[in-house]
Amino acid sequence: MIERFHYDNRIVRAFLIATVVFGVVGMLVGIIVALQIIIPGTNFASWFSFGRLRPLHTNAVIFAFVGNGIFTGVYYSLQRLLKARMFSDVLSWIHFWGWQLIIVAAAITLPLGITTGKEYAELEWPIDIAITLVWVVFGINMFGTILKRRERHMYVAIWFYIATWVTVAMLHIVNSFEMPAGMWKSYSWYAGVQDALVQWWYGHNAVAFFLTTPYLGLMYYFLPKAANRPVYSYKLSIIHFWALIFLYIWAGPHHLLYSSLPEWAQSLGTVFSIMLIAPSWGGMLNGLLTLRGAWDRVREDPVLKFFVVAVTCYGMVTLEGPLLSTKFFNSISHFTDWTIAHVHVGGLGWNGFMTFGLAYWLVPRMWGAKLWSVRLANAHFWIGTLGIVFYAIPMYFAGFTQSLMWKQFTPDGFLVYQNFLETVLQIKYAYWLRALGGTLFLVGALLMVVNLLKTAAAGRFVPEEAAEAPAISPVVDLASEKGYWHRAIERRPVQMLVLSLIVVAIGGILELVPTFLVKSNIPTIASVKPYTPLEVHGRDIYIREGCYTCHSQMIRPFRSETVRYGEYSKAGEFVYDHPFQWGSKRTGPDLAREGGKRNDGWHYYHMYEPTSVSEGSLMPAYPHLFEWNIDTASTAARIRALTTVGVPYPEGYDQHANTDLLVQAERIRQSLAGAKIEAAADREIIALIAYLQRLGTDISKPATGNTAGLNP
Repeated sequence: MIERFHYDNRIVRAFLIATVVFGVVGMLVGIIVALQIIIPGTNFASWFSFGRLRPLHTNAVIFAFVGNGIFTGVYYSLQRLLKARMFSDVLSWIHFWGWQLIIVAAAITLPLGITTGKEYAELEWPIDIAITLVWVVFGINMFGTILKRRERHMYVAIWFYIATWVTVAMLHIVNSFEMPAGMWKSYSWYAGVQDALVQWWYGHNAVAFFLTTPYLGLMYYFLPKAANRPVYSYKLSIIHFWALIFLYIWAGPHHLLYSSLPEWAQSLGTVFSIMLIAPSWGGMLNGLLTLRGAWDRVREDPVLKFFVVAVTCYGMVTLEGPLLSTKFFNSISHFTDWTIAHVHVGGLGWNGFMTFGLAYWLVPRMWGAKLWSVRLANAHFWIGTLGIVFYAIPMYFAGFTQSLMWKQFTPDGFLVYQNFLETVLQIKYAYWLRALGGTLFLVGALLMVVNLLKTAAAGRFVPEEAAEAPAISPVVDLASEKGYWHRAIERRPVQMLVLSLIVVAIGGILELVPTFLVKSNIPTIASVKPYTPLEVHGRDIYIREGCYTCHSQMIRPFRSETVRYGEYSKAGEFVYDHPFQWGSKRTGPDLAREGGKRNDGWHYYHMYEPTSVSEGSLMPAYPHLFEWNIDTASTAARIRALTTVGVPYPEGYDQHANTDLLVQAERIRQSLAGAKIEAAADREIIALIAYLQRLGTDISKPATGNTAGLNP
């Protein structure tokens, strides 16, 4: 029996508009933060500083631009692959508005300094709960549609959508365990090494299962559609899927090579990262070979141009990523701008160009009009490609330069570049070129906006697209059907969900559980004590201002680092760090042994006007720290929350923590007064100085000798 029904294009249009709008906003913020690194004066307000806007940029691009792009493609393709309207229009719109409200909440809270300080997971606990609820709504809507489908066979793109949903849910929930210390403040449930492992298990697989697997699903649907050719090898797509989701989840520890993470976990991450080359390139080749015999069309069709470069960039980053996970390349690249280049080839090339191609393909079809200007779309393609080139290549050179300068010694065994600032000033040209590349990429996106608006104006939107398909029985005797082995899985969506969860959970369980349960993995150090109440406030201010985006707190066991910074970092140092602060980029020097290297007055002036103590510094000033009072009203709640997550404060300490806070603050005030600096003891700068002076002092004395001039 033939059934007639309608596809819902309204929800697709809504997500598409959000994709384009937030894409432009996210790129604009990216250009702003690129300029803030080289022009400190552009950090003109507390809410408009690099440390606060950089997380906004990453969240806007990942969750607003790419996230809405995912939902655009999924809501369009899922209905047509299953020959069914979405399960519930109401759930579709709850999903849409819920996701946009989360984005707005991020856009408000992050500039206000409300952050957890965990990369790609900066949003505080009320927003984390909202993300969970909206993700569940999306899952119910997707699986409801799958269960009521009229197409018995589930195409491989849907496999990728299912794996995305179940894995992102698992990652988000596990990484977001935190203890609230107020409405907009919380502490990670995990500490130090364990927190770092959980974070990068989440962080790497957020890239894998939010920026990669759903877009591979979109590639498997939209690339064959745009080329009007079947996928090159369906068998290869199946192998690609299962191998990818099994191997990817193990690779997170490669972000922590040469760190305090147990060696076995580092090695495990490296091995599985290298193995990822095979399925990743299998998927890339499957996409490119789908265009066999259609290369003449690629020269003429801008949609195919965008798709080809996107898939090629996917291949590039999935080869480079495993290479960077080896200890040799990681020793060069980590903490440098090489990593920034690597990430943006994927973000701009793979996600950006796939999204642009998707938009150019969808709008003419949903509005029933030809693309307004193929020439303008081609211009967008070439300008965008130049933008990627101008962004990535200078960042690669900057990364090589940084690593070589950091490691270079004189014949007498002294560091050639003792002053860290020398390495920063050497690569300013690359930062200017990066800003130019980002600007070109944004200009291309604005050309797309004009083109899509003109195309839509020339046509008429089709909100309800008529379709028909034969009904299928909800109960299917699979045993009586002939076909390949995978048919039994493809036609059982619930079993597919469970099997995908098992496959992706194996790696996480085998990496995380031993690190938490085997005490020898994190040996304790008797001299390491909890932070004082004043230092807790200082650490929270450090996180609020985004200092971790430019400074690391992890000295690796390299001669160049131990000579420059002091003794290499130990796992037991970080047992009271909720969250960890190892960082992933050194725009400024490492701070793991900062305590006691300089006097309180130096830190005071460094935060008030960095160039006053470090000529040519690119670090912004933080004048608000000298005006804002320490939030002593929240001290008790912070101490209680930290006690709950395992910090051994004495019972009832929260009730008199402020007494100790005031005593320590007064000591710092008197120290500053001795240096002819008049400062109030209740200002935030006092707390930040207390924290910086504490760093590394539990297990080592301040480094001496070859450590002068390390200020950024």
